[in-house]
Amino acid sequence: MTLLREAIGDSLRRARLAQHRTLREVSTSARVSLGYLSEVERGRKEASSELLASICEALDVPLSRVLWDVSTLMAGADGSAPREPALTGPTPDHDTDAAEAVLGYALRHHHLGVVLWTG
Repeated sequence: MTLLREAIGDSLRRARLAQHRTLREVSTSARVSLGYLSEVERGRKEASSELLASICEALDVPLSRVLWDVSTLMAGADGSAPREPALTGPTPDHDTDAAEAVLGYALRHHHLGVVLWTG
């Protein structure tokens, strides 16, 4: 079973590496310690909604893209039809069940604060 924090960390790390940026560059831009960002990327710490927003802004990646990426990764891990992650491929325009499930879980467990979903 994939944990939400691990999937989020994986998505953030892949986005950073795709930009050929270092942890130091992103942590400075996001105003978070290098060590904490590393822990988030490795799935050892759960990032608050404020921290996620700051990291996404530093990476110039919309939070919605990260959440979609996470939902596709988790859907594949749960045995649903795997899709190409949003940060490395096209964004699907249908079948939002997985994304809604991830967002519902996150909201129920107070991981993301308020999220506006427009589908």
